[in-house]
Parts: sequence; structure tokens; C-alpha cells
Amino acid sequence: MESGNLNLPPKPLIKEPNNLGFGFPVFLLSESVVFLSFFVTYSILRWKSAQWFPVGVNGLDLTRAGINTVILISSSGLIILAERALKQRQLKLFQGFWLGTISLGIIFLFGQAAEWAAMPFGLDAGAAGGTFYLLTGFHGLHVLTGVLLLFYMYWRSRQPHNFAQGHAGVSAIALFWHFVDVIWIVLFVLVYLWPS
Repeated sequence: MESGNLNLPPKPLIKEPNNLGFGFPVFLLSESVVFLSFFVTYSILRWKSAQWFPVGVNGLDLTRAGINTVILISSSGLIILAERALKQRQLKLFQGFWLGTISLGIIFLFGQAAEWAAMPFGLDAGAAGGTFYLLTGFHGLHVLTGVLLLFYMYWRSRQPHNFAQGHAGVSAIALFWHFVDVIWIVLFVLVYLWPS
């Protein structure tokens, strides 16, 4: 007498769900909480401080930061165009806009590095120095991560038939890039536009 389930029909194939659509927004939400805690801490410290900047420093380089802001917002516009091109199956156009986004991200990072090099105070300049470098550095790390992810997705776009099963990865990276841009706008308002 044979035992087992030899006569049972095979189990139906179950398509695994794409968890990227749920997991990635949850990741961004957790990152938002981290940035929010930094922004609240910065605001409390700044509000309670009679003299925020070190002696002899009246404020930050608003012009350079404004240019960086325009660059980052423009990169968000390019990534929107890249996504639209991909949805219309225009791969070369997608790649062009995607490379444009990468380029603007790199230019932003160089602009940030130039600002750091020209800063009239360092990390050791009290709360102003500590919070400035922490906020802009942590954001810069996110921009660098975004640029690396953009490079990776560009490399994947060069592989034949890469987007045959959809392009959830492109959407996730684009969402991350928009997140980085929104965080920068909040940072710009708090750190650069707050009156001295």
C-alpha cells in the first residue's frame, strides 16, 4: 500500500507579491521620522539661542544654497520626464533624462562640498556648527545614495528586456529622489532662510 499524496493535484502556482510598493514607502516614512527629529531639535536649539552664529558670522551663503536648491528641484523635474518616457516605452529618452538627473545630483554634491570648504565656521562652532554639518551632511549622504541608485538603474536599463516585467525599481528610486528633494526644501527654509 502506497502512502503519500501522489494522486493529489499539484499545488497552484502562487505569484509572489511585489513588496517594493509597500516596503519602500515604509522605509521612506522611517527616514522622514529621523529627519523630523533633526528638524525639531534644530528649531528648538535655534529658538532658544540668543546668538546662533559664531561671532563675526551673520548668516550662511544664501546664493550658493539657492542655486543648489534650483539644481535639486530641476533634477526632480527630469526624473518625472524620465518616468513618463519609460511608460511610453521610449527607452533612449528615458536614459537621457535619467542621466540628466544623475548629472544634476552630482553637481548638487559638488556645490555642497564647495559650500562646506568656504564655510567661515567648522563643526566645532557650537550648536550652529554641529547642527549645520549634521543636517547638510546627512542629507548629502542621502543624495549620494540616490545618485548611486540612479547609476545602478541606468546600468540596468542598458540590459536587454530589463523592463519587460515592469519598472517598479525605477518608480521606487524616483520616489526616493523626490523625498530627498522635499527634505532639502524643508532644510533650506529652516537652515538658510531663518533670519539671523
